[in-house]
Amino acid sequence: MRFLSHAPAAFACLLLCSGLGGPTTSAVASEPVVSVTGGDIRGRLLEDGAGAVFKGIPFARPPVGDFRWREPMPVIPWNDTRDAGESGPPAVQPALGWNDKSAAASREDCLYLDVWTPTGPSTARNPVMVWIHGGANVAGAGGFDPLYDGRALISHGAVLVVVEYRLGILGFFAHPELTRESAHHASGNYATLDQIAALRWVRDNIGKFGGDPENVTIFGQSAGATDVLALMASPLSKGLFHRAIAESGAPSPRSTLALGEAEEEGARAGEKLGAQGGRAVAFLRSLPPGELLKTEHSFSSFTADGWVFPTPPVAVWASGREHAVPLIIGSNGVEFPAAGSPDDLRQTIHKFFGDLAPRALALYGLSGDGPAPDADPVYGDAADQLGSDVFRCPSVLHGEWHSGAGHPVWEYEFDRAIPPHPKVAHSGDLSYVFGNLHPAGSQGGDFQDADRRLSAVIQAYWTNFARTGNPNDTGLPKWPGFDAMKREYLVFTAAADVAAAANERGPFCDLYRALLSEPAAPR
Repeated sequence: MRFLSHAPAAFACLLLCSGLGGPTTSAVASEPVVSVTGGDIRGRLLEDGAGAVFKGIPFARPPVGDFRWREPMPVIPWNDTRDAGESGPPAVQPALGWNDKSAAASREDCLYLDVWTPTGPSTARNPVMVWIHGGANVAGAGGFDPLYDGRALISHGAVLVVVEYRLGILGFFAHPELTRESAHHASGNYATLDQIAALRWVRDNIGKFGGDPENVTIFGQSAGATDVLALMASPLSKGLFHRAIAESGAPSPRSTLALGEAEEEGARAGEKLGAQGGRAVAFLRSLPPGELLKTEHSFSSFTADGWVFPTPPVAVWASGREHAVPLIIGSNGVEFPAAGSPDDLRQTIHKFFGDLAPRALALYGLSGDGPAPDADPVYGDAADQLGSDVFRCPSVLHGEWHSGAGHPVWEYEFDRAIPPHPKVAHSGDLSYVFGNLHPAGSQGGDFQDADRRLSAVIQAYWTNFARTGNPNDTGLPKWPGFDAMKREYLVFTAAADVAAAANERGPFCDLYRALLSEPAAPR
């Protein structure tokens, strides 16, 4: 039964917003209540009958004290109706400049999610989209970040779930003592286990919010995209989602450690933090979270632990054994520039490409000793291209692997710069995907009507895909499916148009095919 507000918009706002100390009695009576794993929660109506939002829902026990560096445990039940009006805090993270607000608000007790629904409590069967935020797996936020406000996206008839998960040393730390105490003889990958626990919560509860637990799309950007593709390689997540979207990120051989090496890194970091003897983990669990951030290691790699990842994700993909779900995958025309002078770029190429370096130097116009070549109008200068191809080409290759295994793939490239910036950048697509084209904020800009039209098209593609497994629909430009022969993809152009193209960065991505076609063993 569709959840509707019968009050006029102004009256509804008065009910929901009046009072300085919290919702009034009348407002509380009108707010939607849902029974979920753990107890009842009270959400908030959206304006103009556009649905409802439930924020800060716990999907696991707080991972604090003795539960630090354990797989997520069942939620602690509560008796009274729990208010779900505020998002949970971001996970513990260092302040890196771009994330200072999230870092200041971060807490170790972070395993919460938000649900945005176009219907409110309902037995409808809308597609579900579960968002995994980026931030190099060491920083960033989900519901705390206003960029992920779900109003625009759910207007297309989807339920949106925004997840927080452990980051950095609290999410990826492995140690011999942790492995010994684990029933699965594994450690590390706590962040991935958090994401899997959130997906299990979705399976068990999302039907009460008008979502279809048999039609779940996971999507993420940057590290969130890498996490999405890694989840497709974990046996523990099989059956918990049915489609996937990866924006500007993909695993590589360098993103996974063997268990023994991960344990060694954890032991070395523990010693630097003061852990000694056979009770190192007990000592580390006694430290405040901020003390753990003082380690020099960022801890963001997956671990081939024999449980969450019996095999490194990139090796699973290369062999065509990832989960058989439809996939949208792509990147931005420019993501990050590589750092340094032309000579620095040459050194980077030698280090990264090894025996393939002469070929790479020629492609990037850096074979000689002179200055770098002129910039490409879409892909930028040599530094832009080199830094961005590191994101782009592994994504292209994952699409090829998935298509080669017989699964539907749609590839894209996003080239629209947020006005008035001269070129697109990493994360520049997020405002368009979520429809939050604001003048300020982390991805704010002077957005024009062309940007709003492009955003509407992208949201339609994404939600069509979530609904049917195919982004195409009547009234939209045709998005050709990807295969390894034609390599067709869709471009969201710098001029805010949509155009089909083929063989994205062909000779450049051929380098990565040569580099990644036979993935190395875990580091």
